[in-house]
Amino acid sequence: RGERAPYSAAVNTATTLTLPIEGMTCASCVKRVERALAKVPGVVQASVNLATAQAHVTAQPGVLPAALQQAVAAAGYEPGAVHDDAAEQDLQAEGERRTRRAAAQRREGLELLAGIALSLPLLLPMLGDLFGRHWMLPAAWQFALAAPVQFWLGARFYRAGWAALRNGSGNMDLLVALGTSAAFGLSLVLWLRAPSAMPHLYFESAAVVITLVRLGKWLETRARQRTLVALEALHALRPATAQVERGGQVVELRLGDVLLGDVVVVRPGERVPVDGQVIEGASHIDESMLSGESLPVAREVGAAVAGGAVNGEGLLRVRTTAIGAATQLARIVKLVEQAQAKKPNIQLLVDQVAAVFVPVVVLISIVTCLAWGWHNGDWAQAIIHAVSVLVIACPCALGLATPATLMVGTGLAAQRGLLVRDPQALETMRAVRVIAFDKTGTLTLGQPRLAQLLVAQQADPQAVLASAAAL
Repeated sequence: RGERAPYSAAVNTATTLTLPIEGMTCASCVKRVERALAKVPGVVQASVNLATAQAHVTAQPGVLPAALQQAVAAAGYEPGAVHDDAAEQDLQAEGERRTRRAAAQRREGLELLAGIALSLPLLLPMLGDLFGRHWMLPAAWQFALAAPVQFWLGARFYRAGWAALRNGSGNMDLLVALGTSAAFGLSLVLWLRAPSAMPHLYFESAAVVITLVRLGKWLETRARQRTLVALEALHALRPATAQVERGGQVVELRLGDVLLGDVVVVRPGERVPVDGQVIEGASHIDESMLSGESLPVAREVGAAVAGGAVNGEGLLRVRTTAIGAATQLARIVKLVEQAQAKKPNIQLLVDQVAAVFVPVVVLISIVTCLAWGWHNGDWAQAIIHAVSVLVIACPCALGLATPATLMVGTGLAAQRGLLVRDPQALETMRAVRVIAFDKTGTLTLGQPRLAQLLVAQQADPQAVLASAAAL
């Protein structure tokens, strides 16, 4: 107990920092970044989420953000700006990150189209075989089509694989680089050994694998971007400015400039910018984004209002009681983000497997090559079998599908107004057979909807409908 006391004290006084990270591609990358962050003095715990591309670090006071960024950079990845979870998020910086992500996705889309255009001619012989045609391209043409895919579109796999190897570990990029390089190199050797003949080459295998892996990563990025829309919609509920009384006048200030105790004026139809207490006025407030209750609730002097709620018919003067990350809306957004970053039991198991996945695959590939080579002496065929092992293991759905599925699930739920605080709930939900709701207010729209129109004989349905609508 005496040895654990400092650790407990550190946890009680620790703060949680969020660090965006670019360049991670698989669960092996996640484990390497977590190990690098955990080695920083003062770090209590580090959890990295591949789907959100963020690290959540619990650290003692005094740990410098630069130290965390240097650890990530030393591991071979690109760190972003560190921000404290207890501080207000920099909306401008987040907007710039979204712009950069959108530009990067467009660039990846164009590169993917180029890869498809270069790879399709290499697939013609396979299509021709279905109809008894032999459309094999000359070796020089195959090389000319495959080389840009291998060394331009595949450059990212070489960079990431080398960074992992330099840090004494492996990742999926390393498998892609090894497998496609082996297929490309073997084809080059067979071609140069018999330039006038028409040997069976494997340039198309290298090009198609790189193109398909890039396609998978592009689809994963699109899924992640769609999921982040739900969080952006929650952020959008909070207005960017507030009408604040200063020096006897009402001035418009950025939300980050509003202070505790400031009096904020909320006009009819506007969103409440901060959490506060009504000191003058009466109105009805739509708080459905917080409570799920569709009907507006009455608020008068002394009542509390939440930021993001919509003011109804009356003008309110509200004294600010919470700003920034302390508001109810900000806490809800943070809960959704944390739910996407937490790891349920199944993902912890995946991380354990992924930590040894790449070395085991490489070892199996080497054993396969040696066994086939010694068995029949055909080392070219042995290399092909070894490459097959690497290629099949490349996409690694194991390490990527689990966090991506959790993120998509919590994101789609948020779009429908269901906020998941703990992803463990999703894992245990499969056993649920009955759900009991305490009231219908959270399940209905609070507005009538016409289901069917039955009129007496000789009556005009449109006239009856018009009269009902007027009433």
